Amino acid sequence: MKIGVLAMQGAFAEHVAMLRRIGAEAVEVRRAEQIEGLAGLIIPGGESTTMLKLADIYRLNEAIKHHAKKGLPIWGTCAGAILLADEVTNAGSNMPVGLGLMRMSVRRNAFGRQVDSFEVKLTVDGLDGEPFPAVFIRAPIIESALPPAEVLTRLGNGTIVAVRQDNLLATSFHPELSMDDRFHRYFIKMAVEYLARH
Repeated sequence: MKIGVLAMQGAFAEHVAMLRRIGAEAVEVRRAEQIEGLAGLIIPGGESTTMLKLADIYRLNEAIKHHAKKGLPIWGTCAGAILLADEVTNAGSNMPVGLGLMRMSVRRNAFGRQVDSFEVKLTVDGLDGEPFPAVFIRAPIIESALPPAEVLTRLGNGTIVAVRQDNLLATSFHPELSMDDRFHRYFIKMAVEYLARH
């Protein structure tokens, strides 16, 4: 099973390493045609404006939207979640239009600068066992999610930080930076279900 990781910019190497650790074939995706034949695609953390501009140059945005609408599992972490959202409340004039695939509103860099990074344990719908160690680095928050998007977990103050909408998954935090592989296994399960239908 091939899982792609968008490798334009950002924390893609950590996702690749985690996928290989749990036995998946990880493919670094830099061109639109590389999405063909994948069982899933991860859009990693990074700088959302830069990622969107690069993805547009390489015609990846339209390809991702096309495959998402055909049911391909796509998971956005941190900046990747921003790209998936249909609304970015503090986008700024220099930020290109995102993919607009998930019915959620996000706010960029909502937790402050790099020095304000933190880790917190979260109980997540769909993950068995102990609370998940979620690493937040210059993370966005999900201000709202509308059906069919479903909230998977929140911070103690009620802030939404993970959402699933059918074949789409978004996390404000970086599961690839923890040693806990359950989120990646959860995504692999989504990919297995996708392959069973296609």
